[in-house]
Amino acid sequence: MLWLTEEEVRSLLTIDDAIAAVQRAFLDHGNGRTQMPPKSYLYLPKHNGDLRCMPAYLEGQDLAGVKIVNVHPGNPQIGLPSVMALLILNSPQTGEPLAVMGATYLTSMRTGAAGAVAARHLARQDSRVVGMIGAGTQARTQLQGLSRYFPIEQVMVFDSFEDQALAFKDDVSGFMKCSCIAVSGPEEACECDILVTTTPSRRPVVRDEWIQPGTHINAIGADAAGKQELESTLLKMAKIVVDDIAQAVHSGEVNVPLSEGIIREKDVYAEIGEILTGKKTGRTSNDEITVFDSTGLGIQDVAAGHAVYEKALRSNIGRRMRLA
Repeated sequence: MLWLTEEEVRSLLTIDDAIAAVQRAFLDHGNGRTQMPPKSYLYLPKHNGDLRCMPAYLEGQDLAGVKIVNVHPGNPQIGLPSVMALLILNSPQTGEPLAVMGATYLTSMRTGAAGAVAARHLARQDSRVVGMIGAGTQARTQLQGLSRYFPIEQVMVFDSFEDQALAFKDDVSGFMKCSCIAVSGPEEACECDILVTTTPSRRPVVRDEWIQPGTHINAIGADAAGKQELESTLLKMAKIVVDDIAQAVHSGEVNVPLSEGIIREKDVYAEIGEILTGKKTGRTSNDEITVFDSTGLGIQDVAAGHAVYEKALRSNIGRRMRLA
């Protein structure tokens, strides 16, 4: 069994690797060639967090594994990431563990990749201005992914912690050649072509009246029941695309509007895999408001993790460990 540390995974996984792996995973999903039960949750109210288990099998590529991941929003206050993860890759032939790797960085990268793949099909191709609400780790990888497909000229970022928004602004100058402005309110960040929301909010941080026709939204933050970043009525106005309908209904951006009766499950237009396989079309006009509801899928983790595993074998990185 190969063991890979977080730093080793970071040295091996690029945003381009992640995009390629995630796109293949979505294609498999769209073709009905995956097994992926919805995430199972352990809620830890005493500690303001949760633990999740995410098994997946990609039949098209014959890849299998499981990720265990937490979300503890208070962790940064004690010097820990709010999200930490461990990925186990298994041999589909025998079930034996092939690799165990730190998956905190991998989680962030595959989520950024998913946002990029979705925006490529749902955003206007001439999109140049990106608005960001939330300036944490996930905001960085979302922007990295978008930069692979769009000629971004300006980024407007808002975070409820001003110092975090300013730090993000400084960070952007290190990996992108564009203007980045820390704005004073979320409404200003919505004056954009592509809006990315990456907060853990349980109350809407984006109002429908702030969104202009033609805007695409990557809604990333809602990943558990009760979480919500977009005003429910905004979903009624938009073409909604999810990563996985069963998971999104339970814990995605659509979960609260569905429970309120503002939208119905039939109002969800498509899964992203259906668009990649050509079963449904993506954006059809410059005036459409589109929303990608990203809950994060186990197939993304297994696909990206296997890309890391193969690179590690080729590069002789990591250490071999025996279970017995």
